[in-house]
Amino acid sequence: MLHIGIFEARKLTKNTWGYLIQRLYFCRSVRFNLNLTFYSSLYRADVLDKFRNLSTQQKNMQQVKKGDTVKVHYHGKLTNGTTFDSSAGREPLEFEVGSGMVIPGFDDGVTGMSIGDKKTIHIPADQAYGQKEEHMIMEFPRDRFPEDMVPEVGMQLNMSNGSGQNFPVVITEVRETVVVLDANHPLAGEDLIFDLELVAINGASSLIITP
Repeated sequence: MLHIGIFEARKLTKNTWGYLIQRLYFCRSVRFNLNLTFYSSLYRADVLDKFRNLSTQQKNMQQVKKGDTVKVHYHGKLTNGTTFDSSAGREPLEFEVGSGMVIPGFDDGVTGMSIGDKKTIHIPADQAYGQKEEHMIMEFPRDRFPEDMVPEVGMQLNMSNGSGQNFPVVITEVRETVVVLDANHPLAGEDLIFDLELVAINGASSLIITP
């Protein structure tokens, strides 16, 4: 009975050690898996952050091209420094590049810019509102004006042609019997300077990362 008891005790002890060893391996395995998951999570977060940064950089580095719809803040000046227009205090100007929505020199000026870029462009009259055209300057009989209107130099009026289309004119000279009207654009013949800041490229593509 004693030998049997010892044998049973040894057997129990052996099983107990086997159980403990199994538990040890199990714990080590779980700990290894947890560590692996932890480091994997850190690696994954680090990689995703890098890809997000890369995506942002790629988006910011996208350059404006024909057909893009962009948003631009601008400050327009004449060569003598006089401001004629500005988006300060307003929403940025939004337009499609190359669609004819803005003057050609403005289109060319934003082409190649990236979001956040700032630059100053000089636009010659030929790429802005063109040169003044003599046939757009006309003499209008003074007695054709309404009796209660006193024509003055600098006064802006609207006239209509034979087709019923309205167009703006400016009084440039008042004579005894006629008033000289200029239908050229007010900035015709002027070289222009624009300070630009590209705010957005609508629909700019970015790198898409699938976790």
